[in-house]
Amino acid sequence: MRLVTFLVNGQARLGALLPASNDQQIVDLNRADSRIPDNMIAFLEAGQPAQALAQQALATPPAAAVVERTAVKLKAPVPRPGKIICLGLNYRDHAIESGLAIPTYPVVFAKFANVVIGPGEAIVLPKISQEVDYEAEFGVVIGKRGRAIAESDALSYVAGYLPFHDVSARDYQNRTSQWVIGKTFDTFGPMGPALVTADEVPDPHDLNIQLSIGGEVLQSSNIRHLIFPVEQIIYHLSAIMTLEPGDVIATGTPAGVGTSRTPKRYLKAGDVVRIEIERLGTLENPVVAEA
Repeated sequence: MRLVTFLVNGQARLGALLPASNDQQIVDLNRADSRIPDNMIAFLEAGQPAQALAQQALATPPAAAVVERTAVKLKAPVPRPGKIICLGLNYRDHAIESGLAIPTYPVVFAKFANVVIGPGEAIVLPKISQEVDYEAEFGVVIGKRGRAIAESDALSYVAGYLPFHDVSARDYQNRTSQWVIGKTFDTFGPMGPALVTADEVPDPHDLNIQLSIGGEVLQSSNIRHLIFPVEQIIYHLSAIMTLEPGDVIATGTPAGVGTSRTPKRYLKAGDVVRIEIERLGTLENPVVAEA
């Protein structure tokens, strides 16, 4: 399934893209079956029974539950994650271009729910930063609660995957030894368009990832080049904290970021950033200056 959160008359609803419509229609899952929760976190918490009901609703959706994708506004699939956990330097080529050592233990930092925006929503360049950079990332969404998860079981805790954009203000990121202040400006965490459930991604470590601006490809790689693959990330994180449904893990960015280019290439008003991940779809966001 390709799960989405969308707005109808200002109200957020949980839906799924209808395969028979080539993803151009959305089934409002709760309207199709009132037993299905109407928001993403509750749906993930409900587990396999809710997913089975959703599959049934998609197979034979009532006409009243089907809406045209162009008639509604898509939001981030998980509008307010409990945790947004990010990895730094998780591609060897990115660590090298940054002039930093290849990590032997995951480099972990956090973003917060204030950063989250959905497809088509604007990344806002803060007045106080002159070095806002792009970072295409493969996002992992946790589907069930777990602590001290073994690598061999890790993928069973994954609800699905999505494109994620770790927007970064480098001038603030580099002010301290901790990166958080450069990572947590409002709008610095676009994600979407859909949460693609794990059953539709047989091998999450064999997906092409690409970022382009104005047709110019600036990042291009494959998830197979992660230093710490998804299973190891979940193992390490769950040794420290309980992972919960709706938590989002951003797994790191490949080489090609703006701060490592000559000349440097930071985001500017008028840019449209396009992140494409094989099987997961395209996340596109315009860039605007802060009013």
